[in-house]
Amino acid sequence: MSTDARRTAARIAAPAVFLLAVTVAVVLVRTGLQTDERPQAPPPAVTAAPETVVVRKGDTLESIAAAAGTTVEALRRLNPAVDPVQLTPGRRVRVR
Repeated sequence: MSTDARRTAARIAAPAVFLLAVTVAVVLVRTGLQTDERPQAPPPAVTAAPETVVVRKGDTLESIAAAAGTTVEALRRLNPAVDPVQLTPGRRVRVR
């Protein structure tokens, strides 16, 4: 290889090697700065509205109470206008 060829190769290789070194340095620094902890989601907001369940075909106050973890008596107190014998699908029933 002649002297001119070496200079040309050095002119081309030097910036490429520099960029490679900077890239490796940036990757190493970023890896060192990262933590394994991920930001936690904020806790769910407490709503003022009472929790309700939509009645489906075949539901009874007993099945709704069991699914909601409450009693039929509590559901009747929360829903005095609901007829326990004729629950209509689509109706909302308060459970808390």
